[in-house]
Amino acid sequence: MDQAWVRFLLIVNVVVPLVLFMAAVYLALHMVFARFIQRPESPVLWFFAVVTGPLTRPVRVLLPAGTPDRRVRAVSLLVYVALWVAVRTLFVGMGLPRPG
Repeated sequence: MDQAWVRFLLIVNVVVPLVLFMAAVYLALHMVFARFIQRPESPVLWFFAVVTGPLTRPVRVLLPAGTPDRRVRAVSLLVYVALWVAVRTLFVGMGLPRPG
């Protein structure tokens, strides 16, 4: 393999799992803060709603209408953790170079 292809695979091997991991962390933090902060006008909840909105939107489409936000966030967290594990497993199975 030429050096450019190896560099591309290494970047993909780092970036894709990192983005999925960050999505899972933000969803988990949103769930924790939503449980402890009672004011709906809280700037912290607004921040997490803005950050996790694009993450929960695709999952919300798959769930029945009227599903509570707590459940949408929980299902989204499970989906992103499963994707993260699947991508890491796929990359290791492909024999891609490991970062670091």
